Amino acid sequence: MRRDLPYALSGLALGGLLLGNAALAPDAAPVGALDVALVLAMAAALAVCRRYPVVALGVVTAAMLALHIRVHSGVSAAFPVLGAVYVAAWRGRRSAAAVASVAFLGGFLARDVSVAPVDRPNQLIAERTALLLGWFVAANVAGLVGRQRRAYLEQVEQRAIEAERTREEMALRRAGEERLRIARDLHDSLTHSISVIKVQAGIAVHLARKHGDEPSATLLAIQEASSAAMRELRTTLDVLRAPDEERVGLARVDELAERTRAVGVPVQVTVTGQPRHLPDDVDQAGYRVVQEALTNVARHAGPATAHVHVEYAPAQLTLSVADDGQASPAHPVTPGMGLRGMRERVTGLGGTLRAAANNDHGFTVRATIPLDGPDRTGRSQEIQPAQRAAESAPPPAPREVQPARPATDRRGSGRRERSR
Repeated sequence: MRRDLPYALSGLALGGLLLGNAALAPDAAPVGALDVALVLAMAAALAVCRRYPVVALGVVTAAMLALHIRVHSGVSAAFPVLGAVYVAAWRGRRSAAAVASVAFLGGFLARDVSVAPVDRPNQLIAERTALLLGWFVAANVAGLVGRQRRAYLEQVEQRAIEAERTREEMALRRAGEERLRIARDLHDSLTHSISVIKVQAGIAVHLARKHGDEPSATLLAIQEASSAAMRELRTTLDVLRAPDEERVGLARVDELAERTRAVGVPVQVTVTGQPRHLPDDVDQAGYRVVQEALTNVARHAGPATAHVHVEYAPAQLTLSVADDGQASPAHPVTPGMGLRGMRERVTGLGGTLRAAANNDHGFTVRATIPLDGPDRTGRSQEIQPAQRAAESAPPPAPREVQPARPATDRRGSGRRERSR
């Protein structure tokens, strides 16, 4: 109601201007009760022209033509029509604005020509018609420009919201990548060196005991310290490689549905197939697709019910979010940043995304992501359980001890350890 108040005040001000001009103009007819009713109808139509631009435009045009024919109030009768034409063009009703402009100009000119004296030159009528034509063209153009500017500002605002929403996700992803990089560096450098120290200390202790000597305390301390360092380093690597506890995924789809229900949109969630562990990037992309689709339903679908369908198949993951809102083939949806972001996420994983209005009404977003591709980021960097067991196992005692190993053998052994 507050948004309609400026339009209502403008209608009352224009109504007062019309009545005052009709009362003061020398060639205007007396104002009657019907004329006052026409002015009030115009003011009421302008009060609701933001919500109902086409209806308000028709009422204002008809009322002002009737007032001009009855009273001959002059060009002031065009002012309310100009305002209604601008609002209609600004709201995207370009055809209605053009038709109303032509209808008013035609009726205005026909009335002036019909009442003009035969011996009176038509130059004044032509000048006034040209002036009104310029005003109406300007009103239509200004409405279109205002609509384009409004669409641009909405797009900028949507981009800012999208950037704010993904900023935390990008920070978490960068932190995860940094942890993995540190884990790889530690594994490639410290693990090899400590493993060599541990193996050499174990061999020295075994040789000493085989020859009947008690190993020195220093050698035993080195063996114990290297074993403890290996355990602590392995624990640190496990912590660095562990995924974030707050990582989003399809396991939290019910939370998305609950939050959407909290804003007044009923949501039904259906899961088919056997839910299982998914690659991190696929799991997050599926969550973001459902999140963005439900956000669009809450913002753009109007009174609607959303249906979320998650289908697990052996080779692919299929997500579908459909609503029965106000979208239809007659009123297509312009892709925004949300749909583009969803499409980029899905196609980046080798999948496909379809987003279109239903045949009757409503909108459907359907994404298909393959699961049989190469190892995803993060999974290929994990240490296999067998490898960890091999690293954590103590070195076996050699049956026969060779006198000494050349330096080249130790370096070659180091290279083989690194490759693992």
